Amino acid sequence: MRAGPAPAHASYGIYVGKNLTADGCVYLGGYGDEPSSHWLEIVPRKMHDPGTTILVGSTEKARYPGELISIPQAEVTFRYITMNYSAFAGFPAPLTNGGLNEYHVAGRDIWSPSRDELRKMTPNPQRGPNYSDLSRIAMERAKTAREAVEIIGALMNEYGYSTYGGNSHLFADANEGWVVINFAGGQGLWIAQRLGPDDIRVSRPGYIEEIPLDFQDDPDFMGSKNFISFAVEQGWFDPNAGEPFHVGKVYGEPEKSDAVNLIESRLKERTGKITLTDMMEMVRTTDVTRETAGYGQVAVLREDEHPEMGTLWVAATSSVTAPFVPYRIGVQDVPPEFKRHRYLTEDEAPQFQDENTRGIESTVYAFRVFKRLFYLMDEHREKFLPEITEACTAFEAGLIAEQKTVEKIASKLYEAGEEDLARKYLTYYSNTEAMNALRLGEALAESIEARTKVLYGIRQPD
Repeated sequence: MRAGPAPAHASYGIYVGKNLTADGCVYLGGYGDEPSSHWLEIVPRKMHDPGTTILVGSTEKARYPGELISIPQAEVTFRYITMNYSAFAGFPAPLTNGGLNEYHVAGRDIWSPSRDELRKMTPNPQRGPNYSDLSRIAMERAKTAREAVEIIGALMNEYGYSTYGGNSHLFADANEGWVVINFAGGQGLWIAQRLGPDDIRVSRPGYIEEIPLDFQDDPDFMGSKNFISFAVEQGWFDPNAGEPFHVGKVYGEPEKSDAVNLIESRLKERTGKITLTDMMEMVRTTDVTRETAGYGQVAVLREDEHPEMGTLWVAATSSVTAPFVPYRIGVQDVPPEFKRHRYLTEDEAPQFQDENTRGIESTVYAFRVFKRLFYLMDEHREKFLPEITEACTAFEAGLIAEQKTVEKIASKLYEAGEEDLARKYLTYYSNTEAMNALRLGEALAESIEARTKVLYGIRQPD
């Protein structure tokens, strides 16, 4: 059965160039919409034996059925921070939308539906890496945002692409960003556009508008060799008509969504330069963000920074009710409360608890704590949302104020050759603040539940 385009609430990404930010860094923020469990993971740098392969693609369970294939693994894969999850469109778990790697390349995935004719062309079975495979491989191998695009393009060109109906990526480093769109249809179609230091890009869905017909000779664009010619063959574009090639109108969504226009206008209308607090606000805004958001992220990308000091701010689930906590590349582990639990994890319901994971399951699950808080808030939003927002933003303000001290301490340790001690310090700091955030969520939930019972009662299912 062929599915239509993804619903209009699926995923969100924001890029802000360094000339527009108060501290001269690049910001990349957003979240993914997935109906499953989510857990934070620090993936270590790894060496792989020659001939090592990885499985990529989809199976017969996917929205568009496919077959898994083996492709070569890189000799070295980089360290990165990511939020994994267990289910989307039938693809094999664990899945990811990117994150931040040791070279300070950040990645996000956002839906970008292909036109109906392309979706219907998708082979059955389809083959090639899926969106999550591409995101993970980019985090493992890319040293710049441009290189992330080149890696993805090369993989699609050689092995194909397993779609769920169309997807986009946002990549960024300390100098620039790139938006990439992968199209359905089994034709290997992809296109990418550079985002510079004066650009703001909000993806919901991911979009690219007009491109030059000779885009392959333009350093601000990349794409598959057949990107223009295939549209001409299908009669979707006439190069002799004198009209520009508009990617969305030819291959996918014809217009930016209202949400994109709203958030872009808010960012561009700021009286001063954009701050980290502004980015958190834009990821948290209830005009876009809701319960379906599995997490929130904001990557802070600076030049001339120690490799292990790159920072990804992460909210454990929808940032409407979960505060952002900073994790640096040097962090070695996350608290068990933020790791994989059974709650909402695909394929867990029909089996008993694995003895190996009972220790983790004995802990409170951060994802569920903040989900609970969201449900309590959403029952009586006008009364409870303001106090939750106030608490989360005050908590984050305290963390932001501490960061110069944290950076100074860790930097001194690195400079002194005490790398292990620096990593222990960064791990202790992030884990301590993650648990403080969790306690804040629990306290808010207990308070709001008690008041809900007294003031309104608990609404029962029909």
